[in-house]
Amino acid sequence: MEKLIEYIAEGLVNDADAVEVRRVSDDAHDYELFVDESDRGKVIGRKGRTANSIRTVLVAATGDRDARLDIVD
Repeated sequence: MEKLIEYIAEGLVNDADAVEVRRVSDDAHDYELFVDESDRGKVIGRKGRTANSIRTVLVAATGDRDARLDIVD
């Protein structure tokens, strides 16, 4: 799943080298997404729509309705 999130985020940002995804816990589908500060708005999108879309893809790919994605400052 980390590769999927990373692939989507790299397509949205200018600095693809700064994209990093970490799995928070081994027993759940909880992930943290790190991007460059200047690209954070692109990943979040207007009213959070882009971030919600990424989360929807994550839920569909994992089959876990409790899957979480946090965009970290």
